[in-house]
Amino acid sequence: MRRTAAGLLLIAGLLPLDVAGTVFAQESANASSDDGSALIDQETLPTATELKGPRPQADPSVLAPAATTLPESIDSLKSPPSLALPNLPDQVRIRELRPITLAEAEQLAEVNSPNLKAVALQVQQAKSSLRASISRWYPTLDLRANGLPQYLSSENRSFESNGTELTNPLNSLNSLTDSLQDEATQRTTESQRTSQVTSANFSAQLRWNLIDPARVPEISAARDNFERVRDSYLIALRDLRLTVATAYFNLQRFDESVNVGKQSVISSLISLRDARARYQAGVATKLEVLEAETQLARDQDLLTESISNQVKARRALARITDLPQDVTPTAASPSRIIGVWNPSLQESIIAAYAFREELDQFILDISINNSNANAALAAVQPVLGIYNNFTTQRFERQQYQDSRTRDLNGWSVDNAVGLSATWNIFDGGRARAEYRRNKQRAEESAYNFANQRGVIRFQVEEGFYNLRASQKKIRTTSREILSQREALRLARLRFQAGVTTQREVVENQRDLTRAQLRYVTAIAEYNISIAELKRRTGLDQVTSCPDLDLPAEKAQPAASEDVLIEPTPNIPACQASLLGS
Repeated sequence: MRRTAAGLLLIAGLLPLDVAGTVFAQESANASSDDGSALIDQETLPTATELKGPRPQADPSVLAPAATTLPESIDSLKSPPSLALPNLPDQVRIRELRPITLAEAEQLAEVNSPNLKAVALQVQQAKSSLRASISRWYPTLDLRANGLPQYLSSENRSFESNGTELTNPLNSLNSLTDSLQDEATQRTTESQRTSQVTSANFSAQLRWNLIDPARVPEISAARDNFERVRDSYLIALRDLRLTVATAYFNLQRFDESVNVGKQSVISSLISLRDARARYQAGVATKLEVLEAETQLARDQDLLTESISNQVKARRALARITDLPQDVTPTAASPSRIIGVWNPSLQESIIAAYAFREELDQFILDISINNSNANAALAAVQPVLGIYNNFTTQRFERQQYQDSRTRDLNGWSVDNAVGLSATWNIFDGGRARAEYRRNKQRAEESAYNFANQRGVIRFQVEEGFYNLRASQKKIRTTSREILSQREALRLARLRFQAGVTTQREVVENQRDLTRAQLRYVTAIAEYNISIAELKRRTGLDQVTSCPDLDLPAEKAQPAASEDVLIEPTPNIPACQASLLGS
């Protein structure tokens, strides 16, 4: 590595930090000018539509498909029915603690997750909407029937007086009333006619729009929306895997925190035992015993909090994987570093730009809004169609009049073919206003693309820097733990020899516990950062750590440190508080 003069002076302590920063900035600027890495004209950068196309398609092949079935070992952990709702306390009582690995947790989440299933159904809905839009290219056929069959029965009576035929029923009724009131006797004749008609009508209309300006834009918008929903499914799948990994690493972290809490409680019990023994021997004061009891209470509180976080982390993983109501998952493996991230920051950023479907969605939004704008403008454009109307009718009539019967039947067929045109010349400016609104939404999507581009780069940089910081924390905290363990051992020896007080033992023990917790947290954050980088860049260039050469048997603690932690009763808060004592 080439070191500049400012770097050597800073290392030697002869150059202040602020001055060194200025010098380094100047040297970096000069170096960038010398090697041709000057600032790039942003106008020369390629556009997203040039790289991805104006209508990018989702590519599920870049991502391993979601699991659809569970292996036999975890087949019993299928999710309960979607509408299942327990109504008894015994139905939600935990009966099994099931250890699972990270790979098994991912499989369970992909098969059981209701959110992923809902997004998959949204893809099918968008596909159905696209098929419905494509149907506008085909003709439509309408069938209509009036009476299959239809029966009509009628009866007509007429009365004739003095040789006059009364054809109007109302006049006949009036004449009949007058004749009844007249005392004169007249000769009256009656005529009756009855008819029954059976008919059937059928019509069919075939129509096809030859020119429809709204057809192509609506199909294009439906197609782009389908691709957008497919991208949403890929995003949901990647987010689900990241959520599972994060929850699993947090569970491992709290498992290790519980172990640290147990070790701290054991260490405090040992210190309390030594302090009481020295107090009874008359070589220690009551103050040292109280300090040991205080530290024991602190470590017990730490253990209680760690156990609470562990339980909540387990239930959080159970919620994500949608396990049965009576099963709680546990981490089958301890917290370990999963590997080393190989790509550089710049490679990670470029990979994220090419990988993230969030950017493709904004490009599709631009295309959808442009299509909607054209469809809105089609409202004031002419529509030309061809039609064929077919109508047929069949009837049968039977008529009875004056003891005479007449039968009449027949049918008719009509067929009409022609062109139809509609043109909404003026709509008050509505179509133009809708066109401008959708064009403005397309421009808004372009700005949202620029904003998401900055978010993606920041996410990659944040994950990269967090990974680097966690890596350094792992190294520093591991050294701190080794040093603090030795310091605690020496402090106990000094206390037992009577050359120091319990305060020194307590402080060293507290520092060791904090260092162990920071170490556990650093490993969890390191693994989470790698999982986030894999999700945000699409890269999987992680080198696994070499296997550690560990002894076959676990080291046993010394007999003096073999102390059992007695369970504490769950005392109600009202009885445990100082106010109640």
